[in-house]
Amino acid sequence: MDVTRRQVLELGLKGGAALGAVATAPAIVMADGRRPVMPSGVMSGDMLDDRVMLWSRVDRPARMLLEIADNPDFHGARWLRGPDALPASGLTAKLDVDGLAGMDEVHYRVRFAALGDHRALSEPVSGRLRLPAAHRRDVRFVWSGDTAGQGWGIDEARGGMFSYETMRRQRPDFFIHSGDTVYADGPLEETVALPDGEIWRNLVTPAKRKVAESLDEFRGQHVYNLRDANLRRFNAEVPMLAQWDDHETLNNWYPGEWLEDGRYMERNVPLLAARARRAFLEHMPLRQRPAAPGRIHRRFAYGPSLEVFMLDMRSFRDANGRNRSAAGGALLGGEQLAWLQGALRRSTATWKIIASDMPIGLVVRDGDAFEAMANGAPGEPSGREAELAGLLRTLRDERIHNVVWLTADVHYTAAHHYAPERARFKAFAPFWEFVSGPLHAGTFGPGELDDTFGPRVVFQKAPPEGLANLSPAAGYQFFGQVDLDGESEALTVTLMDAAGRTLHRQVLEPQLA
Repeated sequence: MDVTRRQVLELGLKGGAALGAVATAPAIVMADGRRPVMPSGVMSGDMLDDRVMLWSRVDRPARMLLEIADNPDFHGARWLRGPDALPASGLTAKLDVDGLAGMDEVHYRVRFAALGDHRALSEPVSGRLRLPAAHRRDVRFVWSGDTAGQGWGIDEARGGMFSYETMRRQRPDFFIHSGDTVYADGPLEETVALPDGEIWRNLVTPAKRKVAESLDEFRGQHVYNLRDANLRRFNAEVPMLAQWDDHETLNNWYPGEWLEDGRYMERNVPLLAARARRAFLEHMPLRQRPAAPGRIHRRFAYGPSLEVFMLDMRSFRDANGRNRSAAGGALLGGEQLAWLQGALRRSTATWKIIASDMPIGLVVRDGDAFEAMANGAPGEPSGREAELAGLLRTLRDERIHNVVWLTADVHYTAAHHYAPERARFKAFAPFWEFVSGPLHAGTFGPGELDDTFGPRVVFQKAPPEGLANLSPAAGYQFFGQVDLDGESEALTVTLMDAAGRTLHRQVLEPQLA
């Protein structure tokens, strides 16, 4: 049936679970100043075979309204009432939309009705996504990390965050953001001199003029990135699986740390991290469950051939230190490690993708301490390496095959192959780790590989020796693309640059049980 103006207004005023199959609402003429505005676009993520998280943000207190359809013309669309976007949530709103079973492609449209002025409706913003299929089919996804870091923000004259546009053009089914989604500890200057004499001109907002300490300042980091048109366009078309790393809070942080940094008035890192986590969860389409509302590690099956395991290497780690204790250490923590082992054991997917926010074989230092898993020490696994050793032994002993690690964090791209014949610890089956990033940040590297698990560099691309923190204009921005062949189940991993050029391609054939 047609929707009258009154029905649309009553939906904004009173809500209701759904109005069934309805047509698009007629336009309502009013002064632009009365309409809510959606400056950050729309986003989807955490998709399952019958549901998906939908997200948006508005400029004033307002009620989220959604249309859901299986076609771009929204014929037979379903209207849903979403939550109220309030200052307490940074004016963000997200809804876990279910009842999507059997839909291949989902089209959605979001608008907001102002609270206190229910006749004032925003202009709609549309998005689309593809849900996992119950049968085998071709699947393509992309991954990378590190957005707006090391002083390189949005320079609109240089095309903004153009890596996101390049990824969008690959038409992926989803995107894994491997962490450092924002740089809350990285204030921006309005201009930065480049080596060739040109000037990089950052768009700068109040939140980006200092390190983030308050909840609103952490929120401002996410809002800043969403000012980029490339990112908004990408988010509207590609569902996101988001994880966090350190820079959502501050560089190399760990639970229990007390900060010694003159830029900060607040030195309590657990308090800063709590604010950062809340801002991250508010601004990402991440499903939060009542039993574990702040949980970031989770898993997603994308059809019968592919499952993604999202790790959180920040929340449960021990303090950064020498990382060489014979008693072991914590990067994942016991509870998360047990969850991962159990989930891998139960998985029926052919390919098991471990999305790791930090690389496992590269030595990442924190001054005289160690930030990642590898510790550069000779001999058997020690410190945090013990977690990986136990996991790899379980995979070998229980014949859990076709496990691939994807990561970012180190600001260059590489393909690493791990094999027991090259390793000091030998109780594991060979596997691959692929590194990508940054998406829009300074470029560094290459890093030092630890030989505990026998890694070999098959490919890497990083700045020439002696150069570091190269701007996005230098051409060293990277992402990875994974293509699953629905018929053969071969997995092709392609490392690419921001121009869309193929740098390295690795074809992996599935190992049968």
